Amino acid sequence: MPELPEVETVRLGLLPAMEGARIERLELRRPDLRFPFPERFAERVGGRTVNSLGRRAKYLLADLDDGALLIMHLGMSGSFRIEAGDDAETIGEFYHPRGKAGVHDHVVFHLSGGQRVVYNDPRRFGFMDLARRDTAEASRHLAALGIEPIGNEFHGEALHRLVAGKKAPLKAALLDQRLVAGLGNIYVCEALHRAGLSPERQAGSLRPDEAERLADAVRTVLGEAIVAGGSSLRDHRQTNGELGYFQHSFRVYDREGDPCPNLTCDGVVERTVQSGRSTFHCRRCQL
Repeated sequence: MPELPEVETVRLGLLPAMEGARIERLELRRPDLRFPFPERFAERVGGRTVNSLGRRAKYLLADLDDGALLIMHLGMSGSFRIEAGDDAETIGEFYHPRGKAGVHDHVVFHLSGGQRVVYNDPRRFGFMDLARRDTAEASRHLAALGIEPIGNEFHGEALHRLVAGKKAPLKAALLDQRLVAGLGNIYVCEALHRAGLSPERQAGSLRPDEAERLADAVRTVLGEAIVAGGSSLRDHRQTNGELGYFQHSFRVYDREGDPCPNLTCDGVVERTVQSGRSTFHCRRCQL
């Protein structure tokens, strides 16, 4: 599943093509993705101008000029491609490379100026929906989301308050979208290692100073990943799913058996399984 930095990188890549553009026509090549498209979806989106393109957690949000909000989720395998004539550029950097086969091109935004934005999704776990901008936060997709981990509301005091009394493991609490919206497995592993905190300890045991350290680590890891993805978009017109992505800077994720990257630690990176997900951490320095 794409994580927040990947979705933000996609948003940044789509901005030049979509923000301020008129959607001349929305082409649907099937009746559904994970869910059926909204009633009269192509008709309601076609002809509208994209005032802004935002993000909430792992959702892309296109604010349309009639007050509607187009909500888009990439699912496990979704990606966007920008086409102009014979040129095409896949937008975003992903840990697992995205498919490009035309048979999986399910939605095409035909934009003013001649560009096309194509949504490709082999597994069709992504979706698109419509809501009203003024009531969007109460919609079924956004209503239960917690605070944004790169927003001003996210800091040590807030994090300490969110996990207070929680008996769940710390990693599970951070992955709970009702508490912190947008965090995923990769960056939680990375942030916990940087903060020197065990993913297995009880979330409610976090002290205020540890919560501050963890909040700083989360913001730093996500910020570095977004910068890396953004740099890739600027530097590579034909992205290939590898160059520039933050996997080159992972300290513990997918590095089982490697020496702990902390210079003062002689431990090794271990892989354990929590709630069906791989957790990478160092037992010696993460307490």
